[in-house]
Amino acid sequence: MSAALALARRGLGNVWPNPAVGCVIVKEGRVVGRGWTQPGGRPHAETEALRRAGTLAKGATAYVTLEPCSHHGKTPPCADALAAAGIARVVAAIEDPDPRVSGAGLAKLRAAGVAVELGLCREEAAELNAGFFMVMAEGRPLVTWKTATTLDGKIATHTGESQWITGELARARAHYLRATHDAVAIGVGTALADDPELTCRLPGLEPASPIRIVVDGRLRTPLTSRLVSTAGTVPTWFVTRTDAPEERRDMLLRAGVDVIMIEPGEGDRPRLGPALAELAKRGVTRLLVEGGSQLAAALLGERLVDRVAWFRAARVFGADGLNTSAAFGVERIEDGPAFVLKDILSCGPDTLERYTRPA
Repeated sequence: MSAALALARRGLGNVWPNPAVGCVIVKEGRVVGRGWTQPGGRPHAETEALRRAGTLAKGATAYVTLEPCSHHGKTPPCADALAAAGIARVVAAIEDPDPRVSGAGLAKLRAAGVAVELGLCREEAAELNAGFFMVMAEGRPLVTWKTATTLDGKIATHTGESQWITGELARARAHYLRATHDAVAIGVGTALADDPELTCRLPGLEPASPIRIVVDGRLRTPLTSRLVSTAGTVPTWFVTRTDAPEERRDMLLRAGVDVIMIEPGEGDRPRLGPALAELAKRGVTRLLVEGGSQLAAALLGERLVDRVAWFRAARVFGADGLNTSAAFGVERIEDGPAFVLKDILSCGPDTLERYTRPA
């Protein structure tokens, strides 16, 4: 199952709206077939593993990181394919929360005479597909807030200088985060200040660049920005208010930007809850939020951050530096969003602290 989970991770960021699944077929103590969900979500992991196993699948055991599907979609049910291939035993890590499946895949296998076991590496499988599970449970993507700061939590000096707080290894890890997420989002302030590209620039992973999203309630991002000028080659979505300037919206549409209209929220922003729900409807399961302090504060204030990836450099800027989050009205200690430290990774001279929201 550990091998199947490792295979499944290859799909993170490029199989949405589907979950990332891995499958390993074992017969007489050796692996005869391996598969993982392919880009775009098809073919499924089980189909790929069965194709590679061929006739050796008969009488074998299939280890699958998620319950095999049982419904007819763009492909036939994987439960049917496993039974038809003569698989004798299926070990699944966790049930599929999709209401079209939700135990029906396992029931179909049992009805076909296949032995079924459930629960091996359940927690690891749930974490792997936390984004897909979040969409099924709450109708929004899993939100990971990524920030790179000094030891005292500053993202820029008092003059606004911010490049680069962290070193090359930390920045490479941040690009890998982009590759493993379906979309990356920033606020209009970051778009105006940094004019970023938001692509994955790790060698060999350039095609894994996520959908780029700008939360821009008044559509102030210049048409000459890198994000807009490259929208024809890298998918770019602007999330704005329904009362945003129509002329600006039309110009962005002509430039190849997909403009998503959401009812007005606080300040100039669209409402973030409905915005996330719309992203989920479009298939996004894992959203990486990179900036800036205003967007981070809004998401934290509405309890919409599920994971934190905090890159920390061993330097200090002082009280006049720019904070990683703007104010969002915390008055009592218990009102502040709480997270649980998952691990700390070394990135050369810097560290990456990873946190999760308490269950």
